[in-house]
Amino acid sequence: MTTLDNRPNTALLVIDVQTGIVGGNHERDAVVANIASLVAKARQEAVPVVWVQHADEDIAYGSADWQIVPELSRAEAEPLVQKNYADAFEDTTLEAVLSDLAVGRLVVVGAQSDECIRSTLHGAVARGYDATLVSDAHTTEDHTQWGAPPPDQVIAHTNLYWSTHRAPGRTAGTVETKEVDFAGAP
Repeated sequence: MTTLDNRPNTALLVIDVQTGIVGGNHERDAVVANIASLVAKARQEAVPVVWVQHADEDIAYGSADWQIVPELSRAEAEPLVQKNYADAFEDTTLEAVLSDLAVGRLVVVGAQSDECIRSTLHGAVARGYDATLVSDAHTTEDHTQWGAPPPDQVIAHTNLYWSTHRAPGRTAGTVETKEVDFAGAP
């Protein structure tokens, strides 16, 4: 269990599912559909949904590319964290938001698998959170022209190493969308 005191709750953390970020990503539609089903399930079970939106020189704050994809909609009461770095905890309000919600366990979905997802997962565990990655609800773009593996291999590798990641007093792991249990352990 989490090493954070008095943090019994779980939150669904939706990272960077924005028009300009996931537009041409691997299996975009299937991943967004899985995320939509998890958002609906979290809301039905009164589990907090925390949204993260990235902005930088390529994705301008407030631009069309910056918007959350049209298939998803954030409820007015759901927290929105703005970020400028890969790790959603870095120089943001995420820790304060999660503390206010008494969250010690995160279920993580979104984009990009090899950048913001990876950084935020590691950032969460380093800060004392339990962090579960939903294996079929994250995606990335094709960077093979710069020497990276194809996106399906990047996603598979991210799932592989996160499925066995451990730290003292914290849990990590992966689970498929259909197996997400917001009340249970990974």
